Amino acid sequence: MVYFVGAGSGAVDLITVRGQRLLNEADVVIYAGSLVNPQLLGETKPDCRIYNSAKMTLEEVLDVIQEAEREQAKIVRLHTGDPCLYGAIREQMDQLDELNISYEYVPGVSSFCAAAAALNAEYTLPDVSQTVIITRMAGRTPVPEKEEIAKLASHQATMVIFLSTGLLEGLQERLMAGGYDKDTPAAIVYKASWPDEKTFRCTVSTLAQTAKENNITKTALILVGNFLGHEYERSKLYDPSFTTEFRQAKTSESEKPDLGGETR
Repeated sequence: MVYFVGAGSGAVDLITVRGQRLLNEADVVIYAGSLVNPQLLGETKPDCRIYNSAKMTLEEVLDVIQEAEREQAKIVRLHTGDPCLYGAIREQMDQLDELNISYEYVPGVSSFCAAAAALNAEYTLPDVSQTVIITRMAGRTPVPEKEEIAKLASHQATMVIFLSTGLLEGLQERLMAGGYDKDTPAAIVYKASWPDEKTFRCTVSTLAQTAKENNITKTALILVGNFLGHEYERSKLYDPSFTTEFRQAKTSESEKPDLGGETR
């Protein structure tokens, strides 16, 4: 059995309880190189066999899995963050289907969540943005033409941009070409949730300059949008004039609710 496990964004205690249990029980771990915090490997059994997939091809990963499967071993394929984002897991699962090897996918905490936490930010502010676009600049790995950065920027939604720290001059140009004002708030979050995490607030037009001044060349997320500003509307969720399934609207001070806690 193969378990695809999201290791979380970096901090060792951001792996899920299920993921940590499987890691503790694993006979074989294939982990995603420098992207996964190596301290997590200390959670494995003394006799666990550990492989660094950064040095392996897909075929070599599958060879290890097949050999371990013949031994009826428990295999953990440990990916960074949540494997559904840029994790290249679909091609692995398709191959396992062909080989008739069972697998399970255990989600993790993505770095885009950890980046918001690092900035104490909310991506979906009322009257600002209710949409989060997760994307990347085209590099050695292309992106579909309809997902070119300027086209996505035209929506003026919150954007979280992966795998693009070395392309910031081009990125900021495409963001502004798509309609973002040069003074639109932006941020660079380096190694979100790791011990050496760093955050830098800037604007769309100063992304490249900010990275250069702080020697940030990789392992960072780029966040763009007015959610990083200071103006937004109050949420309806806790508005006293808003009726929900659980609460009737309050129309005057005399209708203040009893805030006593529940007795269980």
